[in-house]
Amino acid sequence: METVSDFFGSMVFNDRVMKATLSSKVYASLKKTIDEGVALDPGVANAVAQAMKDWAISKGATHFTHWFQPLTGITAEKHDSFITPAPDGGVIMEFSGKELIQGEPDASSFPSGGLRATFEARGYTAWDPTSYAFIKGKTLCIPTAFCSYGGHALDKKTPLLRSMEALNKQALRILKLFGNTTAKCVRSSVGPEQEYFLITKEMFDQRPDLRFCGRTLFGAKPPKGQEMDDHYFGAIKPRVAAYMEELNNELWKLGILAKTEHNEVAPAQHELAPIYTTTNIATDHNQLMMEIMQKIAEKHGLVCLIHEKPFAGVNGSGKHNNWSIATNEGQNLLSPGETPYENAQFLLFLCAVIKAVDDYQDLLRISVATAGNDHRLGANEAPPAVISMFLGDELGAVLDAIETDTPYKGAEKTQMKLGVDVLPKFNRDTTDRNRTSPFAFTGNKFEFRMLGSSNSIACANIMLNSAVAESLKIFADKLEGVSDFETALHEMIKETIKEHKRIIFNGNGYDDSWIKEATEVRGLLNYRTTADCMPHLLDKKNVDMLTGHKVFTLDELRSRRDIMLENYCKTVTIEANTMIDMARTLIAPAVSGFAADVAGNAAAKKALSQNIACEYEATVVKKLSTVTDRIYAGVTKLQDEVIALHNAKDVIEESAMIRDKVLPKMSELRVACDEAETLTAKDYWPFPTYADILFSVR
Repeated sequence: METVSDFFGSMVFNDRVMKATLSSKVYASLKKTIDEGVALDPGVANAVAQAMKDWAISKGATHFTHWFQPLTGITAEKHDSFITPAPDGGVIMEFSGKELIQGEPDASSFPSGGLRATFEARGYTAWDPTSYAFIKGKTLCIPTAFCSYGGHALDKKTPLLRSMEALNKQALRILKLFGNTTAKCVRSSVGPEQEYFLITKEMFDQRPDLRFCGRTLFGAKPPKGQEMDDHYFGAIKPRVAAYMEELNNELWKLGILAKTEHNEVAPAQHELAPIYTTTNIATDHNQLMMEIMQKIAEKHGLVCLIHEKPFAGVNGSGKHNNWSIATNEGQNLLSPGETPYENAQFLLFLCAVIKAVDDYQDLLRISVATAGNDHRLGANEAPPAVISMFLGDELGAVLDAIETDTPYKGAEKTQMKLGVDVLPKFNRDTTDRNRTSPFAFTGNKFEFRMLGSSNSIACANIMLNSAVAESLKIFADKLEGVSDFETALHEMIKETIKEHKRIIFNGNGYDDSWIKEATEVRGLLNYRTTADCMPHLLDKKNVDMLTGHKVFTLDELRSRRDIMLENYCKTVTIEANTMIDMARTLIAPAVSGFAADVAGNAAAKKALSQNIACEYEATVVKKLSTVTDRIYAGVTKLQDEVIALHNAKDVIEESAMIRDKVLPKMSELRVACDEAETLTAKDYWPFPTYADILFSVR
């Protein structure tokens, strides 16, 4: 019987395959590029391409594609076959080093934010040799970067790789100050936890809002939601278990380290978590994971919803970004060790993260900003929109001791007493976990919990890598060349704690008093919506930092601000138009039809006897008539606000109009329609209700 270890990575051109198919010289050169970031030797490209092609064909592949991540939020691919005409009228299978290194897809229809004119169609893809090629279906997929004819990054991978290089450069400077001259590179690693909903395709197909928007725009609260907490970590239903089994197998074939699966809090909600890996590879894997999750769901008659808030009244879905940094020698630079107070190198890297999160809290908020995530942040299911850091009691005490120059007593290990002799004894961690914190230290990594479930993790990690690189640069600039390194180091750590301790909060992030304290006392930022935060991408301090580390050019930053705001505006406008259409053509006629039938029943009863009061019918018809008028008025008001968007002078003004005018009108219309659902007989309601959808998978 074939085991997981037999087929894991079987569809990946990984290190094992490269070692078996490449000459020792070519393999050594390519490994130097992958492991140490050394520039790719063009001379090895043809040999790699030949081996890659032969391996792919042996696996049944007939085509290849440069697989890239444009600014649409999903992946893109253009397939070319391996065939080349032969003189005898047949074909031969060819794939050159040039085809491996560079592709030329049409760039005209991808978002560019003004980086190129519509008629300028040329774009280039460039092979990322640090991320393994893989086979999907019958196509060899080559992970690539994507840029314009003028060299501007039109994707999410290019800035991510730049940010990783910036972090690597500055971290190596710090390591040398501590006497480490053997480390050749420092990389960030990520393990993104992926939450999602599974519903039946039958229900999905009957809901225009789910089909067009990925979330429900209407829906009254069902009799039972998540109040009992009985779905969380509950027994997985057979149909879902079958889906998860096939999903795991497909992910494992692609070398994706799918590790943990379980039911989440909301009914029909689940989570899949991988083992963490190098950030650009983790980003590729997560994009591929989302695609495969949806593809496998279809085979089981299900639909996988990755929207941040598919259903009102129950928890939405996030994507926790577990981030750490380590050397190529395997040293985790965020591991405190047994005595964090004495680990000066750890404390300096910790302070770099603290400073980065405080200085660039706006960039971290921007990195997770979407129309969908705006519905989730700040609810009692996700961190608030205010950025803060959780370090826990032990590290908090360490930093307090350093700041005040007082002795650190250390945290005592407490043995857990469970009251049952046969159960194993173990020591309690010195720090509990804080699920309400946006940015929590969890032992040897930080968990950035603000990402939405549909987000590419590239955006958050670009900003995180870059901000930490800036902190490390400032530290290295001050420490290099000092005569008394230990004293200078101590003072720097102490001053950093003093200046940035406002960002550290170990309490309940869901408490309203915290938001008041954060904004009014500590001066932290509270950008509640995408329209609030996105314009600040071009604040001078952000531009200076990101361009200074060559992660973005100014033009690339402008383009991303405009693209993200355009996406926000388009998303909400589609939702508003869908609401108008559903309310006008489905909900209002259904409610009116039910009211007419109830009135008809009353008339029939009256015809039998004038003494019959028909109080039920009279009350219901009156309520239905009132709510129908509210629906009609709501549709009219919402439509007027959508039409008014055409008068906006730019995307910033349009996004503000959507935030201030369109979204409130959408909420008003929803309230009326949801009330109508509670008054209308089920047989008349035009699409499945929350009760139908959330409990349909068995």
